[in-house]
Amino acid sequence: MERLVKAEGDVDALVALYAQELVPSGATHLRIAEELESAGRADEALAWAERGLRDTASEAHADGRLVDYVCTRYTRADRPAEVVRVRRDRFRAERSLAAYQQLRAAARAADCWETERGAALAALREDARREHGGWYRGSVLIDALLDDGDLDAAWREAVGRADDRQWRHLADLSRETRPADALTVYLRLIEPLKEPTGDHVYERMAQLLLDARTCHRVLGTEVGFTAYLAALRVDLKRRRKLMTILDRHGL
Repeated sequence: MERLVKAEGDVDALVALYAQELVPSGATHLRIAEELESAGRADEALAWAERGLRDTASEAHADGRLVDYVCTRYTRADRPAEVVRVRRDRFRAERSLAAYQQLRAAARAADCWETERGAALAALREDARREHGGWYRGSVLIDALLDDGDLDAAWREAVGRADDRQWRHLADLSRETRPADALTVYLRLIEPLKEPTGDHVYERMAQLLLDARTCHRVLGTEVGFTAYLAALRVDLKRRRKLMTILDRHGL
């Protein structure tokens, strides 16, 4: 039926066909908008795309292409406040790092990021504090703070919320400014690596040790690192491949 209608060139019939089954993600709304725009009916196209946003307002995973379509046309029409509104609505529904980044870009373009950021972070903090908010929401808060480069806030919020990946990232960004805190993270991440075996594990341990050594150098406590490394090598001396990898890294 779709091929037949397209062959006839009847855009209205094609729109009516697509409209019979609008998928929850908004992908069908976008398809209709694109067909109308191709036919030179830009206003109707935007109206359908906007309807798609309304219809998917409560969906956590709306089609990102639909959101981008509307925002691109608002930008062309010099409607930055509307772009921010759309990105804000999607962030509220999705609560993802990507949605946060898109809101930030739109709000910066509209010169209102300070206000929008405060509200967005407050929403993520509230999610993280909820008894059943789940680890995921807390992790988005940490990722957002890290992405903003707000390390002090990230350290404050990380306890009980950050996963090992985020702790590692936070420590990596803080070696020069908060070496003692970063060192604590590296030493904690090394501990569980003493049990498993394998080249991947050994390489990861070696990198963490190098990072820990950097922290000790910044702190002026290299003697402490030397003692820690010597004890670790004695404890794990039977793992010859680990010893070879540590030697290769100058450890």
